[in-house]
Amino acid sequence: MIVRKRYTKEFKLDAISLVLDQGHTATRVSHNLEINASMLRRWIREYQQDYAGQAFRGNGKLTPQQEEIRKLKARVKQLEMEKRILVFSPTVRWIASCHVVLAVAMTVFMLSS
Repeated sequence: MIVRKRYTKEFKLDAISLVLDQGHTATRVSHNLEINASMLRRWIREYQQDYAGQAFRGNGKLTPQQEEIRKLKARVKQLEMEKRILVFSPTVRWIASCHVVLAVAMTVFMLSS
């Protein structure tokens, strides 16, 4: 079984800098760093296409928009759970039935007056 190597963001940015800033070829840099040249070219392409500074976030690191969506989904889930608790709570049902009885009693009282 082949184990995938993981490279830090700093390593990727340093490798990219050797190509873009210092003028070395991707082939030479990849050979010196003992990485695949096509992988280095992909890193460069991802870096150049990244306008929001989110390249090489790594596993589990979300963009600000993704983090906001995650938080909102968690809040919706919490509110739905609280709603279910309230709807199915015996106390809430008892209070609701008391309101109905009170409304009927007030109606009867108003009609008899």
